[in-house]
Amino acid sequence: MDFSSFVTSVGTSFLIFVVLVLLYVWLSKKPGNAVVYYPNRILKGLDPNEKGSKSWIQEALSSTEQDVISMSGVDTAVYFVFLSTVLGILVISGLVLLPALLPIAATDHELRNVVLSGEAKNKTFTDLDKLSMANIQAYKHVSALRANALISPELKPEQYAILVRDIPPVPEGQTRKEQVDTYFKTIYPDTFYRSMLVTDNKEVNKIYKELDGYKKKLARAEAIYAKSKATGKPEGTRPTHKTGCLGLAGKSVDSIEFYNDKINELTPKLEAEQKSTLREKQLAAALVFFTTRVAAASAAQSLHAQMVDHWTVIDAPEPRQIIWSNLKIKFFERQGRQYVVYIVVALTILFFMIPIGIISAFTTLKNLRKLLPFLKVILDEKAVRTVLEAYLPQLALIIFLALLPKFLLFLSKTEGIPSESHAVRAASGKYFYFSVLNVFIGVTVGGTLFSSFKAIQKDPGSLVRILGNSIPENATFFLTFVALKFFVGYGLELSRLVPLIIFHIKRKYLCKTEDEVKAAWTPGDLGYGTRVPGDMLIITIVLCYSVIAPLIIPFGVAYFGLGWLVLRNQALKVYVPAYESNGRLWPHINVRIIAALILYQVTVLGYLGVKKFVYAPFLIPLPILSLIFAFICNKKFYRAFHDTALEVAARESKETPSMEQVFRSFIPQSLNYEKNDDDQFEDALSQVSRTGSIV
Repeated sequence: MDFSSFVTSVGTSFLIFVVLVLLYVWLSKKPGNAVVYYPNRILKGLDPNEKGSKSWIQEALSSTEQDVISMSGVDTAVYFVFLSTVLGILVISGLVLLPALLPIAATDHELRNVVLSGEAKNKTFTDLDKLSMANIQAYKHVSALRANALISPELKPEQYAILVRDIPPVPEGQTRKEQVDTYFKTIYPDTFYRSMLVTDNKEVNKIYKELDGYKKKLARAEAIYAKSKATGKPEGTRPTHKTGCLGLAGKSVDSIEFYNDKINELTPKLEAEQKSTLREKQLAAALVFFTTRVAAASAAQSLHAQMVDHWTVIDAPEPRQIIWSNLKIKFFERQGRQYVVYIVVALTILFFMIPIGIISAFTTLKNLRKLLPFLKVILDEKAVRTVLEAYLPQLALIIFLALLPKFLLFLSKTEGIPSESHAVRAASGKYFYFSVLNVFIGVTVGGTLFSSFKAIQKDPGSLVRILGNSIPENATFFLTFVALKFFVGYGLELSRLVPLIIFHIKRKYLCKTEDEVKAAWTPGDLGYGTRVPGDMLIITIVLCYSVIAPLIIPFGVAYFGLGWLVLRNQALKVYVPAYESNGRLWPHINVRIIAALILYQVTVLGYLGVKKFVYAPFLIPLPILSLIFAFICNKKFYRAFHDTALEVAARESKETPSMEQVFRSFIPQSLNYEKNDDDQFEDALSQVSRTGSIV
């Protein structure tokens, strides 16, 4: 990429960002758009414009960590600790490296000598090529955030429960409920409250979903009928629809009567299936409840059986994030699934290197002209060439990577993981290693091998030298990749143009009820499963090229600085957490920051070695020290994130929690549909009297 293409890429990306920010400032002030730009505040019953005359930048900068926690939870606050940590690393790196390396790189004549010597007679070098060349405190801070969240007076039902899997076969003469109750009552006679057996809810969920769907359709039909009375005849026009395929064929019926009939038909069917599920579809898993947090925390960390595949106990996830279908999977099946998934991910990484390598090779103009000669007329146009060089490779890579997250999340859930947050952490790890191996290494190595295949074929011994010399040539690709990610990416994030357009289209043409309108604008969460790995890819790229091409450091600072500002605004106003894991993602973030650091150290060591820098061996201790640091962090802090420290759990809240409320929060909605009595649960849920005795 020549200098004009680089300037075009960065300049147009910046211009797009400015336009998107101005659009945000204008559109966010329109009353009709408040549900798109302030949904978090609206859902919490707050005034969207409560900060008065403050700009969004002032509000983001002046917000405290407690503001973030109150609006978006501890997980979001931990994410900002990550952004701040990385930003600090890059700012310090820039202060050290830029003044030292840029003057040396700019005045170095190595590239000119390489060209004159004939080693690169088929290559051209641009002006950009001439420029090529605190975690412990964060861990303590996040650990304190987690502890403060766990001792919060706010009731967290999961703190009083454990999840039990791999329950052995029921002894003769006992029911499954009696087996579980007797087992835990014997071990915890003073603190055991009651148990809830996990059931196979596939059929009851199906009926519940169908019934709920008809209720929504009935509400929609009634809204259409009411509107027709106001805009047409006083008696209105009753809505109708066809009962055939997709409502396009078949008999035409009165919608309100049809949906009422279906609801009346499905309601007793659901009740019958609820009873059948609770009595006949019990699984070898249960939720067990305790009267104190410390008892539940202690039980979650204890070994309950001598056999590893019997009575497996972990702390209970939040009710809203339990993956119920995974709770029935047995211990050794989970182990087998995990290994199979690892193999599938490894094969995915391996074979995705091929298309990414091809993308990195194909999307250079030189190779496009060679492989697609009929495009020469277009590619020779200066304006077209400049735009394509500026954006084509980066856009192709970003679009290609967007296809992966759902697949990796599916694989993680296939392992048998019991909670959404755990599955997201697992998918995040897979996505990170995929990104590093395929994007960073794949683009760096793949493109070089493709363009230098003949030279390597003639002289295989030149592979290392060619790779070493090619690393600076990829710097401009990554410079523009990072610029595109933060200018255009964060510009779209802030302006929310896509959600805004989709919301207004849905509201005008599709939404008939208030519930449908709310569903159209209700946002998701920050999306840690893709956002964190994407950020980790950027820090890996910036660190690894910080010595080779120090100009990339300001781009990294801009990415994380702008990200902190924009996402602070979104956390306070837009995103609503789908779950709360109290910062459990942090140890995984910390490990990957250190992994990026080690990859950076190895890259620099290898690059300086190829360049025959005599002092390169003095850098060998660096990755070793980083590994030791990672080991210390893991041993010192990780256990407190995996388990709840008993000294934290022992700080009981002043008010005695309603154990019935704790218990009922875990009942699946399809099993608790319009029911408030315990009779329906008599076989799957243990009954406990007010005095605590088992009935």
